Amino acid sequence: MFDRLDDILIRYQQVMEELNDPEVVNDQPRFRKLMKEQNDLAPIVEKYTEYKQEKQNVEDSLELLEMESDEEMRELAKEEMAESKKRIGEIEQELKILLIPKDPMDEKNVIVEIRAGAGGDEAALFAAELFRMYSKYAEKQRWKIDMMSVNESGIGGFKEVVFMISGNGVYSRLKFESGVHRVQRVPETESGGRIHTSTVTVAIMPEAEEVDVQLDMNDVRIDVFRASGNGGQCVNTTDSAVRITHIPTGIVISCQDEKSQLKNKDKGLKVLRSRLYDLELEKKKKEEAANRKNQVGTGDRSEKIRTYNFPQGRCTDHRIKLTLHRLDDVLNGDLDEIIDSLTAADQAAKLSNMEEEG
Repeated sequence: MFDRLDDILIRYQQVMEELNDPEVVNDQPRFRKLMKEQNDLAPIVEKYTEYKQEKQNVEDSLELLEMESDEEMRELAKEEMAESKKRIGEIEQELKILLIPKDPMDEKNVIVEIRAGAGGDEAALFAAELFRMYSKYAEKQRWKIDMMSVNESGIGGFKEVVFMISGNGVYSRLKFESGVHRVQRVPETESGGRIHTSTVTVAIMPEAEEVDVQLDMNDVRIDVFRASGNGGQCVNTTDSAVRITHIPTGIVISCQDEKSQLKNKDKGLKVLRSRLYDLELEKKKKEEAANRKNQVGTGDRSEKIRTYNFPQGRCTDHRIKLTLHRLDDVLNGDLDEIIDSLTAADQAAKLSNMEEEG
């Protein structure tokens, strides 16, 4: 580990020197690439510098103990040495986590699909609440939301909603949200006061650039039709809605949010690329999972990941056995505690795998 850290330190110094070179500053693509590398390496370098400082503190304390005869000074040196040794152990663990290979998808934007599952109207209402929850969370993170398509139910719910979230590190924060979200509550339409269980499926897909997925347009059929529902005066009078079918996989995407057929087509193709990219990633994940202990959950769309229990005011994440008794806060977009706990559990599992393989 320490050989690798020394190499990182050398590389960091090289990057800093290059960033100060006027020629590099004038070459913007190269400058941006180096800035990103510097940002990635900086936390590791800072932590390693702190580690070396604590090691030096231990050596200084040992030297003082050899030379010093005053008992009070010796006690002080022993205390400082014990504190530094404790901190060294903590920093070593932090460095191991920082050296875990980064998920190359972490910086990507995401396309989110929320679909009502079992439970009819009640599931559709909860799908709308989950959309609101993620919108609130995105707002707190200063991320941008762009609607792709909405299929509303008659009572203010969503049968399906697809939207894009753009910003810094979106995928790294939301990637553990894929799966089945279960709600337990008494529906407004229930006269007997019985608790019903409904489900909603969430899919978080990294946005696929054109370079990520080779999409052969000969495999794609595009149909246009007249949009329905709300959208202003123009939206219903022209064939602006677009249905895209990917023939080899049978994936169908409908987009009618924009007044322009071209914009709807662009959005639809963006969703299709991300769906195909996600299929590739799923395949890779399954192969990896077969070879090693699972990290946080399987990422399987059919995996029940979380329960929102309204009568008890609790939210439980089943993968890490975390229960929070503040359901209102969670539904208002206060997701950091859940996401941080999932990230920590995933890092611990990856660390364990690395140590076994090492």
